[in-house]
Amino acid sequence: MNMVIILIQYTLLFATVLSLVALGGCFAEHSGVINLGLEGIMVMGALGGALAFKYLGTEVSGIVIVLAVILVSVIVGVIYSTLLGIAAIKLKADQTLVGTAMNMLGTAAATVIAKAINLAEDPTKPSSEILFPARKKLLFAEGYEFNIFMILAVIALVGSYIILYKSRFGLRLMACGEHPQAADSVGINVYKMRWAGVLISGALGGLGGICYVTAGVSSWKFEVGVAGFGFLALAVMIFGQWKPSRIALAALLFGFFRALSNVNNGFEFLKNLNIPGGVYNMLPYVISLIVLAFTSKKSRAPKAEGIPYDKGLR
Repeated sequence: MNMVIILIQYTLLFATVLSLVALGGCFAEHSGVINLGLEGIMVMGALGGALAFKYLGTEVSGIVIVLAVILVSVIVGVIYSTLLGIAAIKLKADQTLVGTAMNMLGTAAATVIAKAINLAEDPTKPSSEILFPARKKLLFAEGYEFNIFMILAVIALVGSYIILYKSRFGLRLMACGEHPQAADSVGINVYKMRWAGVLISGALGGLGGICYVTAGVSSWKFEVGVAGFGFLALAVMIFGQWKPSRIALAALLFGFFRALSNVNNGFEFLKNLNIPGGVYNMLPYVISLIVLAFTSKKSRAPKAEGIPYDKGLR
C-alpha cells in the first residue's frame, strides 16, 4: 500500500511539471506561435531559481525563499522567451528552427554558467551541489511529496480555462491563432496578442523548470537539461487538444508512466518481470509516440499556428 501512495505522489509531481509547461505551450500556440523552445525555457527558469536558492542564503525565511525562487524562475522564463518573440513575431523567422536553437542554447548556457560558478568556488563539488545548498525542496508536509507547485498547477489550470474561454483577452488570443486577418479587421492587435501568448508560455515554462529540478528529481545536472520534459509537455498539449481540462488528464497519464521509473522496484510483480530500469525511463516517451501516432489525425491545432502574420495580407 505504501508503494501505491508513493506512485501516486510521483505521478502528481510529474503531472504538475507537465501541466504547467503544456499550458505554456497552449497559450503560445493559441496565439499562433509554435513554442518548441519550452525545453530551453525550462532549463533557464530552473537555473534562475537555482541561483536564487544559492544567493539568498540560509538566513532568509522559508516563505521568502519560496516566493523569490518562483518569481525569479518566472521572470527568467519570460526574458528567455523574448528570443522567440523577437525571432518569430518581429523577424518572422521559422518558429521550428528558433525553438530548436533555444533548446540547445538554454542547456549550453546553463552548463557554462554552472561550471563557471563551480570553478570559482569549489571545483571539487558537482555543479548541482554548488547551486542547491541544503537541497531545499519546498515541501509543505514532512515525509509527503506535496509541494506548492501542485497548488500553482491547479490554479494555472483553472485560471487558463477561465482566461481562454471566459475572458475577452482569451477569446482575442484564440482568434489570433485561428484567423489573424479577421481578428485584425475588427481592431485586435495581432502582434500584441502573440507577444502575450509567448510571454505567458515563458512564465509557465520557467515555473515548470524550477518545479522539475526541486521536486521532480533528486539531483540535477545542467548538461542533461530537463531530460526531454519540454518535448513531453508538447505531447501532453497535443494529446490534450490544446484544452486545459484535457491537458490535466493527459499530464496525469504521462506522469503515471514517468513515475513508474522511480518506483518499479517497489512492486513485486514488476520486479519479477526483470525489465531493465532504462526501459521504464523510456516508457513515457514511447507512450507519447504511440498515443500521438493514433490521435494526431484527429488533432485540431489552431489554424494559423506557425504562420508569421503579415498585416498586409488579407
